[in-house]
Amino acid sequence: MALTPSSMVALGTPAPAFTLANPVDGSSVSLTDFKGKPALLVMFICNHCPYVQHVQKELGRLAADYMPRGLAVVAINSNSQDTHPQDGPEHMRTLASAEGWSFPFLFDDSQVVAKEYRAACTPDFFLFDSEQRLVYRGQLDESRPGNLIPVTGRDLRGAVDAVLAGDTVAQDQKPSVGCNIKWKPGNEPDY
Repeated sequence: MALTPSSMVALGTPAPAFTLANPVDGSSVSLTDFKGKPALLVMFICNHCPYVQHVQKELGRLAADYMPRGLAVVAINSNSQDTHPQDGPEHMRTLASAEGWSFPFLFDDSQVVAKEYRAACTPDFFLFDSEQRLVYRGQLDESRPGNLIPVTGRDLRGAVDAVLAGDTVAQDQKPSVGCNIKWKPGNEPDY
């Protein structure tokens, strides 16, 4: 498995706008739907990546723990379904249902949203404050497939706790790592 790190976008960057389809329930979800929330977590994930599979139970736990406290959570799949059909909308629906995810799981077929966020890998996490400015981009925790470290979500949970408490998020942030986003041929980003 080749490791791709997150691009570590500058803290303070505003959340890029998006409007994407949610194959799970057929709705359309936009960034503006989360206006006024104390925090917003945008996760770039997919079905097939072993790094995502390694943490997918924790993603559900994290959402269940923090959404009642005001965290808005949205997952986005930007992988090409042409090259990776297992990441297509019907499989997204199956995964979200099997995991019992209560957050939207959106499909970025054009890959424009991934480029706007400078998403590089799956999973890639972006946490925004109440003004939708980036306060955390980095790893969920130290666990990786095969390293025998338990999946706890410690790093991301610490950042969410800080935002929800109105505290400053620690600036020492480690990049997430995982599979690269599966770009459509000729659509690869320049970052």
